[in-house]
This record gives sequence, C-alpha cells and structure tokens, in this order.
Amino acid sequence: MWQTDSLWFEIAIVSVVYALGNILMGHFEEQTPKIRRVGKYLLTLIIVCGVSVFAGREIAMMLLSLFSIPLLYIHAYYLPRKKGIHGWTGEPKRKYYDFRKWDKNIFSK
Repeated sequence: MWQTDSLWFEIAIVSVVYALGNILMGHFEEQTPKIRRVGKYLLTLIIVCGVSVFAGREIAMMLLSLFSIPLLYIHAYYLPRKKGIHGWTGEPKRKYYDFRKWDKNIFSK
C-alpha cells in the first residue's frame, strides 16, 4: 500500500519540514517577500530531489539535515552573542528589524 521508492517521499519530507518551519519560525519572516519564501522552498526541493536522483536518498536526507546547521548557528550563537537578539523570539524587535534591514515604521504607530 505505502511505497517510498519514488520522489514523492522527498517532496513530502521537504514540504513537512517547511510547513513546520513556517508554523514555528514564520514570525522571523514577516516582511520577507512571498516570492522569496516560495523560491527558497522550491530551490530546496529541487536540490534535495536532484541529489536523491543522482546520489541516492540517503545522501539527499543527509544534505537536508545539514541545512539545519546554519540555522542552529544563526539562532543559537550569532544572533544572541553577536547582535544581542534573542534567537527564538527575535527580541528586541528594533534590533532584529535593523539586522534584517526592514522598515521600522510599524513601531511608531
């Protein structure tokens, strides 16, 4: 009944990772253009599926796991220690918005 020997497995895994990421971490991307967010998802999907086709599923899943290393570095080390921004909440918002070079006019309302 359930078969995992097609690329739909990789598509499902990448989609679940991005869905959970958007649910849990979407507040960090509130001013990022939607096309950039969709493009990031599609690029990740193409890379993981391409690696799966040419190098195998195990290598593709290891690559997907390796994508978490920069995320952990940024949120656990770089933001708190170097920029003074809490890695999970993005507080203080002014510093986070400065870091992302976003418009801070929402704070003057």
